[in-house]
Amino acid sequence: MTFFLETLIGGLLAGVMYGLVAIGFVLIYKASGVFNFAQGAMLLFATLTFVTLVEREVPFWAAIALTVAVMVFGAVLIERLVLRPLVNRDALTLFMATLGLTFVIEGLAQLLMGSDVHMLDLGIDDVPINIAGLSISQFDLFVSGGALVLVVVLSILFDRTRMGISLRAVADDTLAAQSIGIRLPTIWRIVWSVAGIVALVAGLVWGARQGVQYSLSLVTLKALPVLIIGGFSSVPGAIVGGLLVGAAEALADIYLGPLLQGSVSTWFAYILAVAFLLVRPAGLFGDRAIERV
Repeated sequence: MTFFLETLIGGLLAGVMYGLVAIGFVLIYKASGVFNFAQGAMLLFATLTFVTLVEREVPFWAAIALTVAVMVFGAVLIERLVLRPLVNRDALTLFMATLGLTFVIEGLAQLLMGSDVHMLDLGIDDVPINIAGLSISQFDLFVSGGALVLVVVLSILFDRTRMGISLRAVADDTLAAQSIGIRLPTIWRIVWSVAGIVALVAGLVWGARQGVQYSLSLVTLKALPVLIIGGFSSVPGAIVGGLLVGAAEALADIYLGPLLQGSVSTWFAYILAVAFLLVRPAGLFGDRAIERV
């Protein structure tokens, strides 16, 4: 039983890291109804910027502030150069724009900061600590606490404030939102800036765990089943989906892996996501589409 609980808790804590990545996708989707394929590139660019500044002996918190400023500036450029010319276009056009934006951001990162692998130390020891007789990673506990705070802040910001109402109005009907005075460029700049900051947080966590390298952007692939399970439009759903994916992966790897003679963690989450698509296409917390005929 102790082994089962340790495996379950380890999976849940790992799932929180998946959820952090998924939150960035949720923010853009809530504002535009578009899946932002460039979120992985934003995560990579933010983390590379931070680690490059730290390696040049910029103090930790100053590097954080400068990276946030870079991501906000990038959000302004994306809104002005990419999103504004495509306003009122269909979702597929905007999705293709984010696909192209991915290669631009990754190319710019390589041009400015090179392609070397960087080690990142956040000052948090990844050592097990004993809680109620269970061995739990100190690093994972810290990440989970930070993720909880982030979810609470974003939930209040986007569900309880005037800006959050405006954001949902834009996602629901762009033309109607503009007709009542909501400034679409402002909404997009704000939400892309917040998504960039979330990308920085997720990138720091994953970069500290596996190093800052170009494969870091592939972490976003794990966010796909999380989004499908939790729902594309729910910030808490991203964390809940991450918890389910992390726990299911960990348990399946231990108990199904030996039966299938190999690791199942690389694909089990996608099987779980397909099952959810068949039973609940909108996810656990997603908004169901209402069509009037």
